[in-house]
Amino acid sequence: MKFLTLLPIFCLTIASGFSQSRMNIIPKPVQVIEKNGEFRYGTDSRIYTAPGFKEIGLYLAEVMNIPASQVSVLKTGDKPQAGIILQKISAPAADSAAYQITISPTLISASASHIAGALYAAQSLAQLSMTSLAATLPCGEIRDKPRFGYRGMMLDVSRNFFPPEYIKKLLNVLSLYKINTFHWHLTDGPGWRLEIKKYPELTSRAAWRTHKTWKDWWASDRQYGKENDPVSYGGYYTQQQARDIVAYAKTRGITVIPEIEMPGHAEEVMAVYPQLRCNNTKGIPGEFCIGTDSTFTFMQDVITEVMDIFPSTYIHIGGDEAGKKNWKGCDKCQKRIKDNNLKNEEELQSYAIRRMEKFISGKGRKLLGWDEILEGGLAPGSTVMSWRGESGGIEAARMNHDVIMTPGGYCYFDHYQQDPSTQPLAIGGYLPLQKVYSYDPMPAELEQDKRGFVKGAQANLWTEYIPSMEHLDYMILPRILALSEVVWSGPEKNWEDFKSRLSKHYRILQRMNVNYCRPSDKVDILPAINLKDKSATVTLATEQFNPEIRYTTDGTAPTASSALYNGSFNVSGSSKIKAAIFRNGKQGSKTIDTLNLDFHKALGKNVTYNKPWNSSYPAKKEATFVNGYTGSLTYGDGQWQGFTTDIDVTIDLGENQSLSSLAATFMQITGPGVYMPDFVEISLSPDGKTFSPLEKAMNDVSTKDQSLIFKTFKVDLRNQTGRYIRFYAKNHTGFLFLDEIIVY
Repeated sequence: MKFLTLLPIFCLTIASGFSQSRMNIIPKPVQVIEKNGEFRYGTDSRIYTAPGFKEIGLYLAEVMNIPASQVSVLKTGDKPQAGIILQKISAPAADSAAYQITISPTLISASASHIAGALYAAQSLAQLSMTSLAATLPCGEIRDKPRFGYRGMMLDVSRNFFPPEYIKKLLNVLSLYKINTFHWHLTDGPGWRLEIKKYPELTSRAAWRTHKTWKDWWASDRQYGKENDPVSYGGYYTQQQARDIVAYAKTRGITVIPEIEMPGHAEEVMAVYPQLRCNNTKGIPGEFCIGTDSTFTFMQDVITEVMDIFPSTYIHIGGDEAGKKNWKGCDKCQKRIKDNNLKNEEELQSYAIRRMEKFISGKGRKLLGWDEILEGGLAPGSTVMSWRGESGGIEAARMNHDVIMTPGGYCYFDHYQQDPSTQPLAIGGYLPLQKVYSYDPMPAELEQDKRGFVKGAQANLWTEYIPSMEHLDYMILPRILALSEVVWSGPEKNWEDFKSRLSKHYRILQRMNVNYCRPSDKVDILPAINLKDKSATVTLATEQFNPEIRYTTDGTAPTASSALYNGSFNVSGSSKIKAAIFRNGKQGSKTIDTLNLDFHKALGKNVTYNKPWNSSYPAKKEATFVNGYTGSLTYGDGQWQGFTTDIDVTIDLGENQSLSSLAATFMQITGPGVYMPDFVEISLSPDGKTFSPLEKAMNDVSTKDQSLIFKTFKVDLRNQTGRYIRFYAKNHTGFLFLDEIIVY
């Protein structure tokens, strides 16, 4: 677990504190000054707009239940003394998204220099209206503008298809929270989702698969069906439907970016156009043949039609996770490598990306791709979407390329957001609301003169395990509200303040008929350990706003008369801390949360690694297994250390001593390839040279179980004496993740 330091938000509020705020806007404006009084409105209220802002005035009228007939355009010299005014002012071009609002008991004055700023002003007013139980808005002043220009949400519709009506509903939610980019992942192996008139089989066949669920299809021989076949699952958007969605998004301040995958994730294309495969493939490959010009003719034809539908500056071509095995054995691909003096298959992929970038830029657009497009050399003019952590984005920024941050640990909304045992099936991982909110898209290590290349961040939602619209809502909300504040507001944030405002927005989500994830009753018990005196400062945290938390430190269950949590407290020595939320004198949470704080014999000792950890999951490096912290529900929390080899470490206890037991907990979640070890074996030594092996602790967890599983491997040390403990865990396959080795 992590001990988080909460920082004050960069914003002005009334002196009585955030819990008393009446301006509960998300994302948090740069400056809010609350004043006494309120503005009352009704069906007879008037809305006046600058000539270019009338559509925004009509939007605001609809939200506030004011008749459209009450919206009028200001004429020269008009100076209304009552009502709502959306006026245009002069400002630098860089402030096109900025706005300011003044609310008095009789007049609301909102001003902006551009339609974008006017829309954001209207959205803030709409939120104040929708969070109010009466037809009133609190008096005060707001000054606001976004931190980042790119604020995005990516939706995969290949693994599961969602109808146009749902896409529009989602756009309404994104717009209200000032998300200005919708990244539409339209093609992938499980289905092609956009009509391309030159290649009709993409939608008559490649848009349909033989199994309804992605999971069943993936486990099968991955065949494709036909349109109008009652046993086939799929669907696609006609070009007219796509144009309609693009136009709908534009009225809500959202740009739609299409993604058409290449050179990988193209099984559906290979199934219907086998001439685009490498000549040595068996079955249906996932990659285009880069050695044939037919591949580029196809891609350019497709992108030409795509650009006619989508006016976005960016065209996303994927570029991720392309297997290169077939290219190595393909005569055409190898000839391409030789003819172009390329070093290897990585440079062959770069050749393909560069060729597509040249085509796209020649049409006045920009190529956007996942961070794999860095491999083999980055095409000029390309923008990188950094998903495998932030390293790809940092590398690209240092090369003077624009970057959009979307690291899996903070931005992948297909991960669990609460205890997986209480949640619908997900691909894995653990991304609770607070972790989303804690993200800062600007890497601390990035040089100041390169920071301008970081354009913003976006959430990604892959839908392998999300078959319904209700489930999709649940995975997006309210996490997208947290990310909206990450990319709009300053880097200084206050989690308690956000929870306070968010508690008022559940009413909005209910009004918009979306199925959001309710705040968890789980209490996180977060210790800051002092190894010297074997003590800890403990903080309790929860997603609930202003909860009543009762706790104990002696292992007994908390009751209504147990200690009330009012802030961090100290414990000395090993303790068993239990905590739960109470309401009206009764336990309100379903379970009692527990933390065993163990000051065990290996705590803080030296650890030697006989095999290295995986560089992507270093956790706390050499301190990971003996720092006193157990991991949370995700291997990406910084406490679980990852290995793709066996785990083989030696712990030096400093002196020979009698040892009774050892315990080590592993996790398994087969979706992303995390498995239990086959066994754990412990050996003891007095000198670090000659080790005596003890009995093995064997695994009994099936690899077929796809749920999130934790297993503690325990070894009886038989009260033997030793200074050095050699810990060995046999890797079955994929990743091993271990958090702490506890020795008594």
